[in-house]
Amino acid sequence: MTENIYTNYRLQLPNEDVLGTLVVRDGAIADIQPGTVSKGQDGNGDYLLPGLVELHTDNFEKCMSPRPRVTWPLDVAAVHHDRDLAAAGITTVCDAISIGDLTPNDSSIRLTQFGPMIDTLCQAQAVGRFSVDHKIHLRCELGYEGTFGFTEKYAEHPLLTLISLMDHTPGQRQFAKIDKYKEYYMGKHGVSAEDMDSFIQGRIANQKRHAISNRQKLVELARANNIPLASHDDATVDHVQEAVGNGATIAEFPTTLDAAKEAHANGMQVLMGAPNLILGGSHSGNVAAMDLVERDLVEIISSDYVPQSLVQAMFLIAAHQDMPIYQAMRLFTINPAKAIGVDGDRGSLEIGKRADLITLHHDGQVARLTSVVSQGQRVA
Repeated sequence: MTENIYTNYRLQLPNEDVLGTLVVRDGAIADIQPGTVSKGQDGNGDYLLPGLVELHTDNFEKCMSPRPRVTWPLDVAAVHHDRDLAAAGITTVCDAISIGDLTPNDSSIRLTQFGPMIDTLCQAQAVGRFSVDHKIHLRCELGYEGTFGFTEKYAEHPLLTLISLMDHTPGQRQFAKIDKYKEYYMGKHGVSAEDMDSFIQGRIANQKRHAISNRQKLVELARANNIPLASHDDATVDHVQEAVGNGATIAEFPTTLDAAKEAHANGMQVLMGAPNLILGGSHSGNVAAMDLVERDLVEIISSDYVPQSLVQAMFLIAAHQDMPIYQAMRLFTINPAKAIGVDGDRGSLEIGKRADLITLHHDGQVARLTSVVSQGQRVA
């Protein structure tokens, strides 16, 4: 039996902040008590929270391709990605793998690497190479011809935890403004101005050709395998109603207030990005996440493309909304855990749950992680 004692910490329990002691035995929380003891790790009044649960991060893709058209060795990139997550306090992650998000001239590394990326993640998880618990989130581009065929191969894989339905066709959803679409692809992927018009027309044609069939098949696949389904970038009430009809339970990054309201009213878990919160708005010109938080329309916060953004976003919400940390942290811990059905053993500080823990110090301006524990073992 291994035992670790954390004492003199501000324990962020499900419904209260308690200066107390938490005991870990054999990777699980064994006891929680108010007050301090004379042995163990003295937190000097710092915070102790459950580990963060991340449903949508593109960080592996950044580690795989640190520069355009550069592919880093995947097994090394996966470990770098895992360390980034641990350093950010994320102890459970759904790695977002995009299927079919193409760029002009077949320059997208995604097109050839999404299969190897998944296989690399699964192998690393199986052999114990990771510090935190990895699961798979397949982001399915509806306008890509091969989306369903590829997804079907992984339908029964034990790590497949979430499927999201995406449609990045220019002129709608995230890219309702064509100028923003051009700005994104010309800036990120180096697409020339003369190539953009034909590229846009091709994306529109592919969407018309494949989206309806892909959506129908993916919805049936998710339902048959009991895999949680998410919509992505809903912009209108009709988009949300379609998602509800599909059985989607998570609304990722709704782009308008109307869409967020409709998703919330229909019982969907609205997920927004921490970078949006920290930067004060969307880089695509869509609704600001804090506007939705203020209206109590957000259930889950994702780091999206900046893993380190979660802790800062948590404290930002708490300060902005004048709420205790234990209330703000639900958007980063228990709510996402519930959304993917893993709340039975993680997401909150409760006896019997996994000892996935983070400790942090807040100096009044910036929150700084001081340790990260995954299933009882310190990993950062």
